[in-house]
Amino acid sequence: MVMSFRVSELQVLLGFAGRNKSGRKHELLTKALQLLKSGCSPAVQMKIKELYRRRFPRKILTPSDLSMLHIQAGQLPSATALTQGTVCHLPYEHGSAAPAALLPPVPVLGPKHETDVQHLSPPIHPVHPDVKMKRLPFYDVYDELIKPTTLASTNSQRFEEAHFTFALTPQQVQQILTSRDILPGAKCDYTIQVQLRFCLCETSCPQEDYFPPNLFVKVNGKLCPLPGYLPPTKNGAEPKRPSRPVNITPLARLSATVPNTIVVNWSSEFGRNYSLSVYLVKQLTSVTLLQKLRAKGIRNPDHSRALIKEKLTADPDSEIATTSLRVSLMCPLGKMRLIVPCRAITCTHLQCFDAALYLQMNEKKPTWTCPVCDKKAPYDALIIDGLFMEILNSCTDCDEIQFMEDGSWCPMKPKKENQEVCQAAAFAGIEGRAALLTDSLASSLYTVSSEGKNSSEGKKKVEVIDLTLDSSSDEEEPPAKKQCPVSSTALPTAAGPKGVLSIDHQPSSVLRSPPMAALGSDYLSNLPLPDYHP
Repeated sequence: MVMSFRVSELQVLLGFAGRNKSGRKHELLTKALQLLKSGCSPAVQMKIKELYRRRFPRKILTPSDLSMLHIQAGQLPSATALTQGTVCHLPYEHGSAAPAALLPPVPVLGPKHETDVQHLSPPIHPVHPDVKMKRLPFYDVYDELIKPTTLASTNSQRFEEAHFTFALTPQQVQQILTSRDILPGAKCDYTIQVQLRFCLCETSCPQEDYFPPNLFVKVNGKLCPLPGYLPPTKNGAEPKRPSRPVNITPLARLSATVPNTIVVNWSSEFGRNYSLSVYLVKQLTSVTLLQKLRAKGIRNPDHSRALIKEKLTADPDSEIATTSLRVSLMCPLGKMRLIVPCRAITCTHLQCFDAALYLQMNEKKPTWTCPVCDKKAPYDALIIDGLFMEILNSCTDCDEIQFMEDGSWCPMKPKKENQEVCQAAAFAGIEGRAALLTDSLASSLYTVSSEGKNSSEGKKKVEVIDLTLDSSSDEEEPPAKKQCPVSSTALPTAAGPKGVLSIDHQPSSVLRSPPMAALGSDYLSNLPLPDYHP
């Protein structure tokens, strides 16, 4: 048995026995044979048998084969004989008890005498394992047409093939045919369907849909369309199909007299088996699921209040205390106001999402992921929050609320816009003029004065202090105060008490303009400048 192992099996065996599992194949074989010579424990013997069964599933161990585990050390082949590309196999003819060392070497890919003991070899995996499929929220199961059946590897070939047959009763045929009229012209012709499901052959928990690699399915000789591959998550990863059932109703023979055949082709994987099952199901809509969710009832508001108090309870070990919680009344999925506020019972947040929208999205693409915390939120875990229902009914004019430490809440009114901000439209009828005042060659002062149409009305003196003079300028005396005439304009009251729009311009102290001749005061008076906006 050990001599027929590949590198992977040898490494598993040596690791199981606590030996060093590094090295080339002939080194690993030498270590494994030394393990046998030294008299291995029953647990290691069982591991060898298990690995051998996985390697050659259709072969069965006869008593003479098992006796080979106790061969004398002198009869074991040397490591040099093992490196010649041939492998010794155990005898499979009945009654043959020749020692393994005396067998002629058989090429690895040569003929194996499997047919001699085929009638003696029961399948390693049960035909109908105790596999339970996960319940799908959008389907009610009416009947089990093919119970979960193992897609077992029948040989050591790369590609496998399995055949299945199922028949429909007259009542089932009638159920399918009469369900077609419910959705006329829709994509799904039948609401009662024949559903094909694949999963891993695992009995520890309910299994979700999982497709074998390189899967091809033919129903009654016609190729069955399968869900398209998902985009690979990383480079070089094997493409994977989404976890969904397959509707084979269009390919099924809707007759009680003719059986239906399914042919499945897939790639076998070492140590991994799959299961196939077929069901008669009724497809449900998001509207039906919403009705069922409402029928479950609304969760008592006290549950949410307790959660609020728990979140706002001061932690004695923390220096930061949360005194209030802000929660939105808008659905994070549709950005619209909540109608049926719900969340998963497993979620720890208070924020709800709209049940109707959530169910509609999962009807199109069933991910069942909470849009708030990205954790799993399956249909069976959804609850309608009674506290949010009360808030939505009593608070119609705001989209955000705040929870207090005692579980009470108050609406968060949107902050009103500051009325003192000038609107751009207020300056639509005002012409802006800029007057350039030149003080010296070293510095200049820019003052913008707004000039209305009636410029002669209400002239006032406004004191302007020039702060732009460079302290390193040649002038020894401080800058003098200048009197600048500014005409008041017909500005709205929102513009301030004096009705003046002043813009201070401070030239950089680094980039100084070169000395230039003084400009006349009427230089900019004829230049049309655009309106100034706040």
